Amino acid sequence: MSQHVEVRRIIVQLLSNMSESREVRSYLRRFSSVDETRFGVIKVGGAIIRDHLEETAGSLALLHTVGLTPVVIHGGGPQLDAALAAKGVTSEKRNGLRVTTPEVLDVAREVFAEQNLALVEAIRSHGVPAHGITEGIFDAEFIDQDLYGFVGEPTAVRVDRLRSIIRSGAIPILGCLGVATGGQILNMNADTATRLLVEVLQPMKIIFLSDTGGLLDGEGKLIEWVNLETDYEDLMAQEWLHSGMRLKIEEIKRLLDASPDTSSVSITTPKALIRELFTHGGAGTLIRKGERILEIEDRDEVDTGKLTALLETSFGRKLRADWWENLSFQSLIVSESYRGAALVTRVEDFAYLDKYAVAESARGDGTARSVWDTLVRSYPVLFWRSRVDNPINGFYTAEADGLIRRGRWLIFWRGEADFDRIARAVKTIDDMPTAWEGEA
Repeated sequence: MSQHVEVRRIIVQLLSNMSESREVRSYLRRFSSVDETRFGVIKVGGAIIRDHLEETAGSLALLHTVGLTPVVIHGGGPQLDAALAAKGVTSEKRNGLRVTTPEVLDVAREVFAEQNLALVEAIRSHGVPAHGITEGIFDAEFIDQDLYGFVGEPTAVRVDRLRSIIRSGAIPILGCLGVATGGQILNMNADTATRLLVEVLQPMKIIFLSDTGGLLDGEGKLIEWVNLETDYEDLMAQEWLHSGMRLKIEEIKRLLDASPDTSSVSITTPKALIRELFTHGGAGTLIRKGERILEIEDRDEVDTGKLTALLETSFGRKLRADWWENLSFQSLIVSESYRGAALVTRVEDFAYLDKYAVAESARGDGTARSVWDTLVRSYPVLFWRSRVDNPINGFYTAEADGLIRRGRWLIFWRGEADFDRIARAVKTIDDMPTAWEGEA
């Protein structure tokens, strides 16, 4: 066994010994199943290279060691600001873009080459090959030369060059300089370049590394989830969303609009990158293109075929043939694609969460949270049960006001304070049969 294969085996084993080992193994299988250029695009901000170079290089090297090669694209804004100030070159920003004069462009090329080399050498120090390229991957055209100077909009990606680098066994490290017709070099916004890269490669994972660890609200608190379908307009109306972050969110929206519905963008720190990639809970802000969450109150409008498939796949069990006919249906809260659902029934005089399920492909992308949040808004008083060995009981416990164990079941409730009603509901729920074949 080669040293590289042995190291990879050890690291996979260590990852699989994390507390979320099932999730880790699931993500490793999923990521390894796609074309080598489609695992992930990781955008590294200039501040990350300046302040967290070793952490970033270590995380990227770890991914390569377990057989996953990300396409890395980096900026260098803070370093460019410092270099321009040191050289006495004035610079301004308009609409979030740096006005790039010939003098600014000369400094930018020098700075971006330095930052590219720093990241490449830091990755190589971990024994992992990396290939830096600051120009020649992106074709570009002037945005508005009179307004912005030598600032470009990326128009094409030389994918053949990227594939060549990856086939050689190296991590491609890309700078954000484009080449216009005639060979003119243009400065590009790193988020804009990332958007085009994602449109072309269609990667499974899109990561923005940030020293803030995610999107922060006006009070400096982390926003864990953003569903653009429902949250975008409200988010863009917030006064605390400053110009740079506003531009980033706009670019992320454009990026996701051109991506499959299942795509998402994560903003996290280098230190949390592995947890963000390999666990459902993640670490940072997850921004989803999103889909509408439907509330269906007419059982005839439910796609029972899709619902049955979701439940049986999620639970790994077969439903009884008559389960739907015998259901005291109240409503179904479900994503448009039927990748996440909460089935609510009426039991005596209380609402009961009969089934809550999320498809494997939707775990970790915010669908579960969107369905759950809609559920608890619609049903402020709710009861449900879960097997004692259910791995999401920790989530249920955090969401419930109370719980009690009855044999193989944990019975949960929220929004109910009447102890007599709770006791009566607990007894009823404990006596209820299951809907699965071969079970009482």
